[in-house]
Amino acid sequence: MSYLNKNNQADNNPSNDLLNVIAPAGVEVDSNSVKIGDYHAKTFFLSAYPRFISSGWFSPVINMAEMMDISIFVHPTDTGMILKKLTRKVAQIESEINEKQEKGIVRDPVLETAHEDVESLRDSLQQAREKLFQVGVYITIYGADRKKLDELQHKMESILESKLIEVRPAIFRQMDALNSVIPISDDKLSVLTPLNSGPASSLFPFISPDLTSENGIMYGVNMHNNSLVLFDRFSLENANSVIFAKSGSGKSYSSKLQILRSLMIGTNVIVIDPENEYKNLADAIGGSYFKISLTSENHVNPFDIPILPEGEDPADVFKSHILNLTGLLKLMFGAITPEEDAIIDRVIIETYASRDITSENFGIGQELNPPLLEDLQVVLENTEGGSSLAKRLEKFTRGSYAGFTNAPTNVDIKNRLIVFSIRDLEEELRPIAMYIILNFVWNLIRSKLKQRVLIIDEAWLMMKNKDSASFLFGLVKRARKYYLGVTCITQDVDDFLRSEYGRPVITNSSMQILLKQSQMSIESVGNAFGLTDGERAFLLECGVGEGLFFAGMKHIAIKIIPSYTEDQIITTDPEQILAIKGLKGEK
Repeated sequence: MSYLNKNNQADNNPSNDLLNVIAPAGVEVDSNSVKIGDYHAKTFFLSAYPRFISSGWFSPVINMAEMMDISIFVHPTDTGMILKKLTRKVAQIESEINEKQEKGIVRDPVLETAHEDVESLRDSLQQAREKLFQVGVYITIYGADRKKLDELQHKMESILESKLIEVRPAIFRQMDALNSVIPISDDKLSVLTPLNSGPASSLFPFISPDLTSENGIMYGVNMHNNSLVLFDRFSLENANSVIFAKSGSGKSYSSKLQILRSLMIGTNVIVIDPENEYKNLADAIGGSYFKISLTSENHVNPFDIPILPEGEDPADVFKSHILNLTGLLKLMFGAITPEEDAIIDRVIIETYASRDITSENFGIGQELNPPLLEDLQVVLENTEGGSSLAKRLEKFTRGSYAGFTNAPTNVDIKNRLIVFSIRDLEEELRPIAMYIILNFVWNLIRSKLKQRVLIIDEAWLMMKNKDSASFLFGLVKRARKYYLGVTCITQDVDDFLRSEYGRPVITNSSMQILLKQSQMSIESVGNAFGLTDGERAFLLECGVGEGLFFAGMKHIAIKIIPSYTEDQIITTDPEQILAIKGLKGEK
């Protein structure tokens, strides 16, 4: 074992000052590893490859969410010299084959395969279709202690050995190996393997899923290889997305950045905002911002008659609408009996009938005025067994909640960005408001086919009740056929996953973004998304705006990066907002 200390070096050359600043205080070297500061490091080299290797075989190693360095040295060789060596090798192999044939020995498939490979390589080099290189691949792994180092070594060796790649530690040469990996382009280890162009190119380090396409928006930067994550969510089997993160990790910030960039490529966006986080964004770009509260001027009537989608039967649309309203009323009433459930279904139909609206003309007779919630209450009061329900409904029609649910719709939805704020509603009313707004939005989406994104912030509120959770799942499940992408955002991951509809919503979302997680929720998130131990550790330790980005079968580590102008529009940092307004000194 040896110990090197830079402070013991008697070197007064000023040119080495920078090197002394960069270099560690000391390096402890033994036969099998190196200790640099508080970290243990161990370097390996790839020593042998299988006959065939496919493109991307090195990707699992490059994409390991662990602290590691990889260095690849590619030394060109003299083609003329190599051709002479291959000619001699062919002659040697043919001689061995002929000798075996003369002795009557059973043919040797290994020799025949070797002869075929050498001849093929010789032809490729002669015709300039291939070149030969001497390639050295060195991998240094780091661990806080030897146990962590051994675990990472086992993980890396398992990945490579599963692909028939031989990997060996640089025994007694760990210092040379470490110097070969650090970015000074000096191959001190010189453990080289001859590879032709195809296998050598398969080592290209930017094999990590780059998720870069010609269409879509920029979501961030790939932390593995610094490539841009440019992606079109509508290119997947569905355009739905989920964003899970702890409070303050950048989930709403990421969502607002996506909104800005989606609007630039012509996508319409609708947002349900529980905390007024999207108001500055709506004001900055001229979007429509509707505040839904008990005293606001903006109202959405849940009994509005939707525009009949092209090619759909009015009776089917009417039935679907009745089911949605039934779910809303169950949410308002709370616990109900099966008898009351049947009564609710019947009185909704009768309420529409009181305005001469039936399944035959539903969605067609737009000149007819839709009923209000108070009309339903009147029908309930005159229905046998409905008086109790009518009394429970009174607070929504004549009581303190009347201004929220019992008024005609007066919002103008002719805008590319529409934001519904429910911040000023009581906590118990928020799931009801989200349900009403989602039903209203769903009818809007079905009326005309257009590329849209629906963002539901704090979607866990919908998961607290079975009927609202079922409605959200139905919307997510059917969104694809209406060119809609639904984004569910939540910080209460456990509440979301605890619902029987939580995991199905994730399953029906082809794009997923996981930002920094809390220690309490990482187990649930890890199990739901099948994360490795390294990925779980990454989500616990990553910074604001960093996390994992899943798109179909691909996933990468991502860092969300805005431009200066975008940041000024979408930030929610109080200190930054005060600075923007010129009020930083007023605290």
